Amino acid sequence: MASSTFVTNNIPCNVGSIKGFNNSQKFLGFSSNLGLGLFSIRPTNWGNSGSVSPSPLMVRASEKRENLTQQKNGLSIEECEAAAVAGNAPSAPPVPPTPKSPAGTPLISPLSLGRRPRRNRRSPAFRAAFQETNLSPANLVYPLFIHEGEEDTPIGAMPGCYRLGWRHGLIEEVAKARDVGVNSIVLFPKIPDGLKSPSGDEAYNENGLVPRAIRLLKDRFPDLVIYTDVALDPYSSDGHDGIVREDGVIMNDETVHQLCKQAVAQARAGADVVSPSDMMDGRVGAIRAALDADGYSHVSIMSYTAKYASSFYGPFREALDSNPRFGDKKTYQMNPANYREALIETQEDESEGADILLVKPGLPYLDIIRLLRDNSSLPIAAYQVSGEYSMIKAGGALKMIDEEKVMMESLLCLRRAGADVILTYFALQAARYLCGEKK
Repeated sequence: MASSTFVTNNIPCNVGSIKGFNNSQKFLGFSSNLGLGLFSIRPTNWGNSGSVSPSPLMVRASEKRENLTQQKNGLSIEECEAAAVAGNAPSAPPVPPTPKSPAGTPLISPLSLGRRPRRNRRSPAFRAAFQETNLSPANLVYPLFIHEGEEDTPIGAMPGCYRLGWRHGLIEEVAKARDVGVNSIVLFPKIPDGLKSPSGDEAYNENGLVPRAIRLLKDRFPDLVIYTDVALDPYSSDGHDGIVREDGVIMNDETVHQLCKQAVAQARAGADVVSPSDMMDGRVGAIRAALDADGYSHVSIMSYTAKYASSFYGPFREALDSNPRFGDKKTYQMNPANYREALIETQEDESEGADILLVKPGLPYLDIIRLLRDNSSLPIAAYQVSGEYSMIKAGGALKMIDEEKVMMESLLCLRRAGADVILTYFALQAARYLCGEKK
């Protein structure tokens, strides 16, 4: 019997680190418990960490089956058939005995059920065959914080996350992510206070931190997909996503003017996807027009379509030192109590030319993800925000939960709700899990 070959066209993870199917079955779609006597891996030539080949991952069934088959008798097909007709076919193992129930189990008549859903869940092979939602590293976008320093600075409220030096730590972190199949990142800058202003002009400085980082990344990793954040809060001395009038009102149209210049500067540096997270009215259409007018019609827009005024953002704002200097963001971000309002934002962003629609936060807003999925044919993104990440990390550190299992379940739930891609600080850790690597 010839060995079987299975192919997955996902971006490959580091095959050399895969130990078995148990930890990688969600990515590959197989399990070591299927009784197939598997497996060996034949890796393709992927080069160094700075390149990811599109070649498919090959998984070949093992050819070592000496203990699985019976000794052949050297009979022809005709002789075997004649023996079967005469009732002398070789014996097979007997039917296994029915497992015994524990003492005290009541004797009953079986329920008369036409359908028993548990039948399709009774073994790993059945569960894998009928699994409706899958997760791979290609579904993950890795948010990375950058700063002007050379050293990486830990973020206290987000264990395992750092402000990365844009010339060194950033490059190393991206290389690690690409090694396990994560080829999409989104950049968030920590801007020095001396560059912040009420109008956020540093946002469109073409030699600013983000454009410099984009150019460096594209030089090192030309096929890396770079998302950028379009908003004024990292650059604003007021800490808001827009320009603040003296009476505290966030100015919409004037802010959109600044955002258009910011998006064009990012596209000029090499960004693949610009992501307005500001929640100003009309910004998607204005940014689309600005990009097209400057020759960047190929650059995509991922709109933060349903971004709620959430309490889950606290650790992120610590990471960027971007807390509002006064008030809150409730006049432009959505009310967490609202559901139908997300449809209004969806319709507006679609009509203005958005390519991807994002919901933020993620897990507490699964209903909104599903709402957008059911009402739009555009790709849907979900942002598993800093508060979600930090809660799982804290629970794991206190041994209240199994961090790894909760991490993977939370990501799978976001996918099940309808997210095509997930922005998550767990991207590297989750991709390593999917590829079978140990911590």
